[in-house]
This record gives sequence, C-alpha cells and structure tokens, in this order.
Amino acid sequence: MTEFDRLSGRIAWIDLSFVERDRTPRWGIEVGIRCHLAGMSLREISILLESFGIDRSHVAIHNWVRKANLQPVSTVSEDQLAVDEKMIRLHGQQFWLYGAVDPQTNKILHVSLYPTGNKQTTRWFLTELHRRYQLNDVEFLVDDADYLGPVLAEDGYRFQIIQHGNRNSIERVFREIER
Repeated sequence: MTEFDRLSGRIAWIDLSFVERDRTPRWGIEVGIRCHLAGMSLREISILLESFGIDRSHVAIHNWVRKANLQPVSTVSEDQLAVDEKMIRLHGQQFWLYGAVDPQTNKILHVSLYPTGNKQTTRWFLTELHRRYQLNDVEFLVDDADYLGPVLAEDGYRFQIIQHGNRNSIERVFREIER
C-alpha cells in the first residue's frame, strides 16, 4: 500500500459532535484534523485552510484536535533524544544554548551554555551528554541547525533531521527559557 492510498477515501471515525457553532464548515474542521494527524503543523494547516477561504487561527485548529480527542500517534522510541542549539542574548551578549530533552516525557536531560557556537562547542555538549547518560544506541532528533547535524554525522552518531513532530519538545523548552 502506498502512502497516498493510506490517506485516500473517507474517514468516518472523526466524531464532530463537539462542534457547537457553525462558523467553520464541518468539512474544513475534518480536513484540519486529518492534516494534523498526518503530521502538518497547526500553522501550516491554518495557511492551507486560508486557501479554501476558511480563516482560522492555529489555536482554533488545536482546539478542534483536542476536542475531537485525537492526537497523532507518537513515534518516539525509548532510544531517542531531541537535541537543539539556539543563540540567545543575555545582557547584550550572544551565547549559544544547547539542550537535550526526552521526547516521551518532555524531561530536560541536559542544558549547556557556551560563549560561542561552532563544531567544537557542539562536540563538548555531546561529550558531556554522552558521559552523563551513557548514550550508546540513542538516535538524536535534530533540526537543520548549523553544527548539530554535521558533527553528529562526522562522529558517527545516529540522528534524524525532523522539523516538526517529536522534536518539538525541545523547541517548547527553548521558548520557555527565552521568556
């Protein structure tokens, strides 16, 4: 079965009985929920619905998914860690924040702050992380950060580049740290 065959046809199991008002056509709500279950971000779905003339925020779409009691099935295994790097400003100076989060529990495993961001600081962070948690067969979930992917590849780590989904746990942590 191809990927497209799996997504074609009617899905009768989406119960829209939670809809109280008729501001949004039911087919639009169903499309929004299906797209989220297929892995699209809430903002991407909002933009997609705008192309059909339905102007709804990502928050409204999130509420549809939550009220329908449907969430995408997590593909996180026990041997995965979400890792990211981010430049932040403290007192007018730039620092690079590195962090690792368990995507199953959203528990912060390790955070380090460095005055510069390059391959060497990335290696230091990964070495500290490996030393602290004995990560032998862990797959790292990363985005297309400047140094993480190349260093992981050069040093022989298993990793997967993911823009959304399971890696979002580290993005939420970084957003909170920035606040």
